[in-house]
Amino acid sequence: MTTPRRPPVARSAARLGAVQALYQMDIAATDVGETLAQFSSRAQGDNFDNGDCGEADYRHLREVVEGVVREQALLDPALDAVLDKDWPLHRLDATVRAILRAAAFELFFMDKVPARVALSEYVDVTDAFFDGGDEPRFVNGVLNTLARNRRPAEFTK
Repeated sequence: MTTPRRPPVARSAARLGAVQALYQMDIAATDVGETLAQFSSRAQGDNFDNGDCGEADYRHLREVVEGVVREQALLDPALDAVLDKDWPLHRLDATVRAILRAAAFELFFMDKVPARVALSEYVDVTDAFFDGGDEPRFVNGVLNTLARNRRPAEFTK
C-alpha cells in the first residue's frame, strides 16, 4: 500500500514554514529541536500576516529544516560561489538567507523534487515575504544559477 501524496498546497506551506523556522533559528538563536517542536504543535492557519503557513506537510518541513542545519557547511559556500563576492550570504537579509538555504538544500539533496519546481516554489515564497520588492528577482537569479550548476541535465530539455 502506498502512502497518499500530499497536495501541492501542503508542500508549498511546508516550504514557507521551513523558511520561517530557519529565520527564527537564525535571528533568535533557537535550536532545531525546539523550533521544530513549536512548528509541529502550532495550529497551522491560513493567515500569513499572523505567521500562519497553511496546512503544511510537516515531514517535508522537518526534512528541509534539519537538512539545512546538517548540511549548512556545504550549502553556504555553494551559495557564496554564485553570489557577488561583495555580497556573500552572511551579508544578506535573514529572510533571503533562509530562503536560499532551504532552496539550496532541496536542489542538492532532494532529487525527487524537480529543480524547476523548487526554484518556482521558493521564488513564490520570496514573493510572499517581499511583495513588490526586488528580492523575488534576486532569489530567482541566484537559484537559477545554482540549479543549472547543480542539475544541468534538467535544463537541457
